[in-house]
Amino acid sequence: MFVDSAKIAVQAGKGGNGCNSFATSRLTMRRRPDGGDGGNGGSVIIMADRNIATLLNFRYHHHFRASSGKHGSSNHMRGADGEDCLVRVPPGTIVYDAGNSLLLRDLTVDNDKFIVCRGGDGGRGNSKRRISTEGYEGENKELRFELKLIADVGIIGYPNAGKSTLISRISRAKPKIANYPFTTKEPTLGMVKAYDGSFVVADIPGLIEGAHAGRGLGDRFLRHVERTRILLHLVDVSLFERPDPLKDFYSLNEELRLYSKELIDKPQVIVANKLDLPDSKEGFDRFKKGIKEKVYPISAVTGEGIEELIGGIYKVLKKHKL
Repeated sequence: MFVDSAKIAVQAGKGGNGCNSFATSRLTMRRRPDGGDGGNGGSVIIMADRNIATLLNFRYHHHFRASSGKHGSSNHMRGADGEDCLVRVPPGTIVYDAGNSLLLRDLTVDNDKFIVCRGGDGGRGNSKRRISTEGYEGENKELRFELKLIADVGIIGYPNAGKSTLISRISRAKPKIANYPFTTKEPTLGMVKAYDGSFVVADIPGLIEGAHAGRGLGDRFLRHVERTRILLHLVDVSLFERPDPLKDFYSLNEELRLYSKELIDKPQVIVANKLDLPDSKEGFDRFKKGIKEKVYPISAVTGEGIEELIGGIYKVLKKHKL
């Protein structure tokens, strides 16, 4: 199950109490203070971990707490600090304070981390002729996570355009493939080898008109292509299910524009799919007449045009390096 949003509560550890203790000298019989300080409470740390793909764990685990510091003791002994609580999330996770919707951190790189709640300071012991004090409470917050996949290429298109078939053809990803709309219900990542390098492709579930406003969960799916460097716009030109490929192309671009100006400004590799079907040549000719940019004709089923497409994607990626 792919989960791309979650809410959790985090609590840093309380500082240990300072010790109020007196030692008596055998020679002078005078009492002297020797109470040690309390240890600091553990902090809560959020860290990006590339070995984690989704926020699924947070569906079942909502509360995270660091341990408290130990109390100080006599003979000037300081209490041990509490252990930190490390919360691991996938790279691409945006962390918000759920209380005020403030953006706390955007974790895009593996092992990137930050302290979200600091542990309380330990209390002072009386060893330096001070009054002993209790430890301080640690910080606590409610957090909201949003995951945006990090990929080089985002595949977009209407339902049943052949996106899942394409990503399974060009990578080792194995999404569910079937001949009905909305087969893909969650994004899929795949690694594609090209020449002397490679790139990551994200298969986004099919978008429909009104996707920018949340229809068909479109707003959730669109956020996963916000981080991609380029878009691969896949169009079904078979004329079998969708009679006007050119209209599909422009209407989907309008959804991108309505959702985000940055999204519509991303470079697009335009691909005409399903050339193995009977009426596809007519559909492709009609589509190509209305498109000024280069169009890559392919069949994701038979593999026709795939090598040229991979080469074209790789060239565009090299041209638009971040």
